[in-house]
Amino acid sequence: MNKRKFGIIGEKIVQGYLVNKGYKIIETNYYTKRGEIDIICKKDNCIIFVEVKTRTSLKFGTPAMAVNSNKKQHIKSVAKVYIFLNNLNSFEIRFDVVEVFINNGKCKINHIEGIM
Repeated sequence: MNKRKFGIIGEKIVQGYLVNKGYKIIETNYYTKRGEIDIICKKDNCIIFVEVKTRTSLKFGTPAMAVNSNKKQHIKSVAKVYIFLNNLNSFEIRFDVVEVFINNGKCKINHIEGIM
C-alpha cells in the first residue's frame, strides 16, 4: 500500500474517532495554494484544525514529530484563509495533531490538543 492510501486510512479512522467524541466534521482535505488541512471540525464554540499522522512504528520518532515548524506555518496559513472566507472570527480556534498507529491489524489513536 502506498503512503498516500495509508494516510487516507488514518484520516478516515480519525474522522470516526472525532465524531464519536462529539466533534462535527466540517471539511476534510481542505486545500488552498498555501497548503492543506486534513480535517476541520467543530466542538462547542471551537473550530479545530486537525493534522493526522499515521505510522506503523516509531522508527523515525512519533508521528507528531513530523509536524515541524514549516508544516505548522502552512497549517496556520491555510487556517487563516478558511477563517476569513467562512467568517469564523467569533469562534475559538485550536490546532490538534492526531497520531494513528496501525500495526498487525491493531489501531491506537493519540489525540494531542492545542499543539500549535
